[in-house]
Amino acid sequence: MWLEMRYFRSDRKVLGCTALALALTVGGLAGCTTSEVFHNGYVVDQDALALVPVGSSREQVLLSLGTPSTTATFDGEVFYYISQKRTRSVAFMKQRLVDQQVLAIYFDKDGIVSQRANYTLKDGKVFDMISRTTPTGGKDLTFLQQILAGGGGAANSVKNIFGGM
Repeated sequence: MWLEMRYFRSDRKVLGCTALALALTVGGLAGCTTSEVFHNGYVVDQDALALVPVGSSREQVLLSLGTPSTTATFDGEVFYYISQKRTRSVAFMKQRLVDQQVLAIYFDKDGIVSQRANYTLKDGKVFDMISRTTPTGGKDLTFLQQILAGGGGAANSVKNIFGGM
């Protein structure tokens, strides 16, 4: 038995509209594949950096490089100028960190530049600059997980509560 398929004008119109919609969808998605690049923070100007060699004063650093992103005062004062480069392939995707540079200007106790350093991603771990938190080692366990794991502070507390079972 031979089945013969007949196409009517309405069938051709539906197929044509479907093909057009498919072509527009594929073309629209192809346009979304461009990646966006975001630069955040301080952009190091090599000419300005050349104006602050070792032996420069704190005021000279501030005049040449501007206000630092953050500072530290452990053994001596340190100015940090931080920049990040992030990309994302589609507007609704999460940004991915591609490059991070930290220019550190170290001062001695008299406020004179003692050392300059430029740190990149390969020099350390990535940390979130917005929430100002740094991930730490160890496990983050719930109370029940600590009890089941045994030997933790919570397990000893439960033993004390129930009379040292």
